[in-house]
This record gives sequence, structure tokens and C-alpha cells, in this order.
Amino acid sequence: MPVKREDVLKDENLIKNIEEVAKDTALLHGVLMRTKETPNSPEVVSYAPFTLFPTPVPSALFHQALAVQTHFNRLVDRVSQNPGFLEETLASTIKVDNFTARLFNIYKQVQHEHHPQSIVLGLNRSDYMLDHSPDGGTSLKQIEINTIAASFGGLASRTPDVHRHILKVANLPEECNNVLDNNPAAGLARGLAKAWELYGSERAVVMFLVEDVQRNIYDHRYVENELWKRNIPVIRRQFEDVCRTGSLDESKRLFVDGREVAIVYFRNGYMPQNYTSEKSWEARLMMERSLAVKCPDISTHLAGTKKVQQELARRGVLECFFPDEPETVAQIRATFAGLYTLDMGEEGDKTVAMALANPDRYVLKPQREGGGNNIYGSEICEVLENLKNSTERTAYILMDKIQPVPVQNYLLRSGGPLRLNSCLSELGVFGAYVRKGKDMVFNECVGHLLRTKSSEHADGGVAAGVAVLDNPLLV
Repeated sequence: MPVKREDVLKDENLIKNIEEVAKDTALLHGVLMRTKETPNSPEVVSYAPFTLFPTPVPSALFHQALAVQTHFNRLVDRVSQNPGFLEETLASTIKVDNFTARLFNIYKQVQHEHHPQSIVLGLNRSDYMLDHSPDGGTSLKQIEINTIAASFGGLASRTPDVHRHILKVANLPEECNNVLDNNPAAGLARGLAKAWELYGSERAVVMFLVEDVQRNIYDHRYVENELWKRNIPVIRRQFEDVCRTGSLDESKRLFVDGREVAIVYFRNGYMPQNYTSEKSWEARLMMERSLAVKCPDISTHLAGTKKVQQELARRGVLECFFPDEPETVAQIRATFAGLYTLDMGEEGDKTVAMALANPDRYVLKPQREGGGNNIYGSEICEVLENLKNSTERTAYILMDKIQPVPVQNYLLRSGGPLRLNSCLSELGVFGAYVRKGKDMVFNECVGHLLRTKSSEHADGGVAAGVAVLDNPLLV
């Protein structure tokens, strides 16, 4: 006879047995990462960290996140095509944030040249948390949209079967039916394949631009293998390889190691430390100037900045991008949390005062990706007290802090103790789109990702060692 989840969570002997089964099942299903000690060795692998049980997520909010994704795909694409909006929005940020300024300089250089490539490929992930209001209601609120190197589509494709098996062993068979199939790896590959076909050269390769530390390589490999199944050749290269062997021919076709590159798929290049020298920046510029399809191109990379996110939340701005689509505007706006400018002037001063008066109600966000960058609580006061009269404050935006309801779960990490945690989750939804000229030829929501962390941690992703992989259990 099936048991209740609450009883399973309290049964220490059962949990110990399930723990062993869970780890073996993750390994059997390829939910893998390389170890911290040997990140570039395929000889030593472990299971990627994950929750023992899938986390309950309200079905209506889950489907809301999926339904709005194709609209977010179009929004990102339209922002990327609007130089006036990007320039005006990022004007204050690029004066004080050197990394965004370097990206923007490349954008301006490419803007002044003839665009050799009319194919645009976007693979993004929109991240949400469930906000619990004082009146007892729960709503979906967007944390951010990742337009470059959106990760874990590969491993998320393997975790549903792991959780289904665990639920059977735990004698929770009815919950098995509420863990959805999910294959973002195949969906992301469909977008890449469409862009590769449009590029029109069977010999040309898809180049994954990767970091020198390869812990999360299996997440990449699932997408890569989907391309090989379609007979699309893939190479993996780092910035230094492009510096050393990259070149453009007279038609601006990009060659690396003598291979023509149809698509540069950036799984690197989203943080300042990814650019280890001036040569890295030169390589980025060369790739942007080339005929290769960039995923993302530099304008789409900039469209994913926090400052753009904050500006899009202003009244009347979404209507400029969707002038005849009030329903689309309403669907997108329903997911926005409160976002506030820190630009110099009366409005920014008001934001500073608001944050200093109630720091626990907000999150201070710099223009960075990759997890572990946000500022909370008393640290907000420290930063803003130092910067409140300085233009350096414009490197940040302020956002309402989402108030999710914690859920009890076990977090499985290699070598870590197993204990029942109070946990918070973040839902990611993957989108893929391809535009050729003015025609959107591919626009899909291609899957989801749930990441869960102990509520004692304010910030951080899976790669940062804080969150773990999870699955939504629809309720």
C-alpha cells in the first residue's frame, strides 16, 4: 500500500536505503559531473548533485512559465535588434562597469560594419521563483533571463527517470505520474540544427566555445551528441584556440584549425574572468565580425543584462516591443517582480533610500551571470552607503526579494552528509529560436530545469556548488 511523503521523509532507515539506490540510479542514467579535484579528467566522475525527491510545484504556475517562453524568445530577439534601446538603456552602466563596456564596444564596432550573417540563433533560459504573498496567494516571478551559456539542459534531460525510480523504491507510485518527461538537450539541438541547415555548408562545424575547466562537460555532451545523431559535426575549442588558429577569409567565413565554423555556441565568455588576456577579446571580436552564426550574438548577449531586465519592467516599455499584442504584454508583465533603477537622479536616489530602509526586502544585482554574484541584507547597506553618491551605483539594479515557501527535502552531494533540509527552488524554462532576416523560422519552449538549494543559502547555482538538480512534481 502506498505511503505518504511526510512519513518517508521521517523514516531514517528507508532514507539510507533510498540514498544508495538514488546515487547508483543517477550514475546509471548519466547524471554526471567530473570532480573538483580532476575537472579535466574523464577517468574520475561522480553523480551531479541532486535532490532525493522531486519538489512539488503548482501545475498552473509551471504551465504559465512554459506558455510565456516563446514570447520571451521574441522579446529578447526584438531587444537585440533595437540599437537605440540598447544604447540608451546601457548608457549609464557602461560608464562604470568595465566588462559590459567591453562587450558594448564590440557591439558598436560590429554595428558600423556590414552584417554578413542574417541568421540569428537564440538558446536562452528564463528563471523564476514562486512568490508567496501575505494574503496566502502564490505567483510566478522572473529572476532573470540567461541569453548566453544557459546550462543544465543536458543533465535535466536525464533526471526525470532517476526521480521516477526513487519514487517507486520509496513506495510513492502515484507521484511517479506527476514527474514530466523533459528533454531540453534535444530541443536546444533542434535550434542549433536549424541554424546549421540555414548556414548551408555540410562541411562546416558547430563549435562549442568552452572553458578550460571542464567539470560540467556531460551537460554539453548531451546536446553535442544530439547534433552528431543528425550528422552535424561538432568541435570543442577554447578562446586561446581561436586566438591561435582562427581566421576570416575574404567572405568573412570563420575558420578554426582549418575547419569552417557554421555556428559559434558560447558556453564560455559570460564573465570577466573568461577573458584571460587582450587576445581573448580580439578572438571575441573576430567571431562577432564573422559569417558564423553566433549563439548568442553580441547584441543578444547584451539583451540579457540586468539593466535591460530592469528597463523592460518600466511602464509602457513592453508595449513598444509588442505594439499590437496586449495579451502578450500582459503575459510577460505578470511574471515581473519589482525592479528599480539606481541611475543618478531623483528616481535612483529614491531607490537607494528604499533599499537602506528595508534591505531584507530587496536583492542588489550586478551585471553578471553564473550565480553567486547577488548582494543581500546588511551587505546591501554596506555597498549602497559607500556608493550612494557615486555613479558606480549604476553598475547595479535593485529587485524585490522573492518570498518562496520552503519545502523539506534531502540534497545529495558527493561526500556530503545527508540531512533533511528546508529548501527553496528555482524553475528555469529553456527557449530556442532561429530568425533569418525578418522571418522567425523557429520559436519553441524546449524544456525545463528545477534547481533547489538549502534555504540557509541566499544565492548560488549548481556549478557554484550551492544548488542541486531537481524535478518539478506537479501538484
